[in-house]
Amino acid sequence: MKQVNIGGVPEHFNLAWYLTLKNGEYKEKDINLRWHDYYGGTGAMCKALRNGDIDIAVILTEGIIKDIIDGNPSKIVQTFVETPLVWGVHVAHNSDYKKVEDLKGTKAAISRYGSGSHLMAYINAENHNWDLEKDLDFEVIKNLDGAIEGLTEGKADYFLWEKFTTKPIVDNGVFRRIDNCPSPWPCFVIAVREEFIENNKTDLKAILEIINNTTSDFKDIPSIDKSIANRYEQKLEDVQEWLSITEWSQELIDKKTVMNVQKELFALNIIPEIVDYEKLTCKL
Repeated sequence: MKQVNIGGVPEHFNLAWYLTLKNGEYKEKDINLRWHDYYGGTGAMCKALRNGDIDIAVILTEGIIKDIIDGNPSKIVQTFVETPLVWGVHVAHNSDYKKVEDLKGTKAAISRYGSGSHLMAYINAENHNWDLEKDLDFEVIKNLDGAIEGLTEGKADYFLWEKFTTKPIVDNGVFRRIDNCPSPWPCFVIAVREEFIENNKTDLKAILEIINNTTSDFKDIPSIDKSIANRYEQKLEDVQEWLSITEWSQELIDKKTVMNVQKELFALNIIPEIVDYEKLTCKL
């Protein structure tokens, strides 16, 4: 049986992977797919791909595009979630900050440099016409637990993270969400190490076929809203709102979208150049 390592964030977006693993669908194809949770998000997964700790990552679009341009020997093989990610802009519950404008020039908590929380802090700053040199400052906090500690203790002033993942923390009176900042592109893609693509194309196609069969009918799974609410400790109405605005994809990300992401990252000085679509993607 072929062992394949895959990584992703332990969030509701990835429940389809859990369901297909639980059902033993990969084993039927003689594939031992091993899921690894990455609480540190995109930056941690980029490192794991580079090190060969994982073969596949379900990862933020902007983060992996940046890292491939920076030398990560991986390619995007498919969009996973078609719709944008809604990032909440969070402050500590007892913070004096009431609106995004108050955060200009303060310190953003980020999981690591090059992570989604880092890149989206730039998008948020650009949306509000801040000076990207003077008005942004960062504190590395590693993960969501680090953000709770960092904001509560005043090491950082605000934190961008997916709105529905952080909703229980807002409901519990630890964070306040003062705004939303949607990503300007499809949020999650599936990226694979080039070496793995070259040597395991048949297995990779089998894995994608299984997950795509599940995501294409994901919303029709009986009581899926209750399953998500229970597993991720979320309110049922929040899960239902999330399901209503989320669409999965079974296709390769298109050239126009990849170029739009690169133009945005280049304008923000996050990537040094804009590269060809073929350097970032692989059609299986």
